[in-house]
Amino acid sequence: MQQHEHWSNRFAFLMASIGAAVGLGNIWKFPYTLGSSGGSGFLIVYLFAVILIAAPIMVAEMVIGREGKQSAPNSMRVLAERYRATRLWAWVGWMGLLGSFIVLSFYSVIAGWAMDYIFKSASGALEGLTPGGSAAVFDHVLSSPVEMAIWHFLFMASTVFIVGRGIKSGIEKAVNWMMPALFMMLVGLVIYAAIEGDFAAAVDYLFTPDFSKITPGVALAAVGQAFFSLSVGFGMILTYASYLPEDVSLPRSTFIIAAGDTLVAVLAGLAMFPIIFAHGLDPAAGPGLLFVTMSTAFGQMAGGTFVATAFFVLIFVAALTSSIAILETMTARAEESAGLPRPRAAALVGGGAFILGLATVFSFNVWQDVRPLGFLEAFETKSIFDVLDYSVTNVLLPLGGMLFSIFAGWVMSRDSTVKELGLGDGFAYKAWLFLARIVAPVAVGIVFIANLR
Repeated sequence: MQQHEHWSNRFAFLMASIGAAVGLGNIWKFPYTLGSSGGSGFLIVYLFAVILIAAPIMVAEMVIGREGKQSAPNSMRVLAERYRATRLWAWVGWMGLLGSFIVLSFYSVIAGWAMDYIFKSASGALEGLTPGGSAAVFDHVLSSPVEMAIWHFLFMASTVFIVGRGIKSGIEKAVNWMMPALFMMLVGLVIYAAIEGDFAAAVDYLFTPDFSKITPGVALAAVGQAFFSLSVGFGMILTYASYLPEDVSLPRSTFIIAAGDTLVAVLAGLAMFPIIFAHGLDPAAGPGLLFVTMSTAFGQMAGGTFVATAFFVLIFVAALTSSIAILETMTARAEESAGLPRPRAAALVGGGAFILGLATVFSFNVWQDVRPLGFLEAFETKSIFDVLDYSVTNVLLPLGGMLFSIFAGWVMSRDSTVKELGLGDGFAYKAWLFLARIVAPVAVGIVFIANLR
């Protein structure tokens, strides 16, 4: 078995793991999903979903990773053999790698938009923009395949460079400064929004309970967002946990990661919604909330150029910490299977994801009318990017998370999970076991089936 590096300390692991969870899902997807799902009602269900579903699955991934001590496919294979289960469990790990590869391909494209907007903001290109002007700027980005491909390449190259340097010299050094910087920038933006925006309206929108807004559709959206936000189901946390010493508490680490991830999502809402409400913009603007609605608001604010630049730097940092974790999941496997040097393994996987990402680039312009699964009624309007996103978000990610949870809860022995969790065989352990065996798989299964309709 190939020996991998280990984290220098618990802080490095936590920073890397929070960075893996914190990403576009928190700062891009969470605010617009919350806005389009009614605000406080969505947030209430989201918090319960994090505690009862996503966190137990994260613990399950950590248990598998630390005991398996290898990449997701190898850890699943080794543990399946150890507990006399079918070797087909290894395919759950492979499914996670496939999902990671697809996600990295289009994640890099979207993160490239944030890189582009850093320079647009800093140059003053967003100053004084009307909603129509902001939409025109974003439409120009989407209609320029060469420009998108360049930013996509630069973001992927940044990710490959960091992962290629290894755990201690690359990932640790990057996240140990990026994550504190991200929190400081986000808190600074919240303070600015509280001064310049309608903070009272944002707090009311986010935190005043309105149970009438909790519909079945909102509940499903909240559960799906909790799952997506904590990045469970891909094997990323499993891979990071495989580098973890035995003396680190998995439940405590999960609590810190989940709390940090949720805090970032809520702070993102507090940074954005006061500005949106102050300028009479739509909080339910959908995916365009980040690049169109916020650009419009920044363009009308005093000091908007500086604040907009800081905001898109924040988006870039959040995206980079997640993309590092996604690429690491696949790089670890390439090192094990082919014995490749880490820099070459990272470059090969990242290069492949870059090439696949060009399909996402082209689906917004030269291939915008291509419908690869148009012969199916449910996919007749979906572009290449839509199909890739759907396959991961609605199929691979929930299915992977559900199976990781079942494996840790039902296949691994009670003695091994008790030992890994360090909780003893008391109430806390039994509560996790019940959530991992029953609650999380059933809830994810419901979301999975609902999303396939």
